[in-house]
Amino acid sequence: MFDLKPLSVDAIPAAMEKATRYRLLNEPGEAESICLDVLAAEPDNQKALVLLLLAMTDRFGKGYAVSATRVHEVLGRLHDEYERCYYSGIVCERNGKFHLHQGLPGSGFAAFELLREAMAWYEQAEKIRPSGNDDALLRWNACARLIMGNHLSPRPAESYVPALE
Repeated sequence: MFDLKPLSVDAIPAAMEKATRYRLLNEPGEAESICLDVLAAEPDNQKALVLLLLAMTDRFGKGYAVSATRVHEVLGRLHDEYERCYYSGIVCERNGKFHLHQGLPGSGFAAFELLREAMAWYEQAEKIRPSGNDDALLRWNACARLIMGNHLSPRPAESYVPALE
């Protein structure tokens, strides 16, 4: 319907600053739009990909549809294995928090499963983290405290009772 106006490569640093500010102002849609413009001009911009992921996960639970397929496509474009693991954990953690705050029946179980998945990603990231970078450990601990503080547990195993004919 519309041809989007391309961003000049020279404008990318200022655009990235704006996207960061929009995230901090709790305007993830605006930040996401700017990141998409940056990526149209510079498709391999790793900082824009990370900021895009964060903006997308900022939208969890805010009434916006966030496609899991799009999130995983962006994760797959990250070059650094540590960052792929770490940000996969961030995605799971934020999704788990969304389920926890929903408070719907079964949401505690979903939150537990997602937080445990996040912790597994953080453990992978921990093994390959750069020297002096303990971010994955901090996030792992935060997930553990969230699980313990909210008394989350795994979904009970359902017993299968075959139907009698």
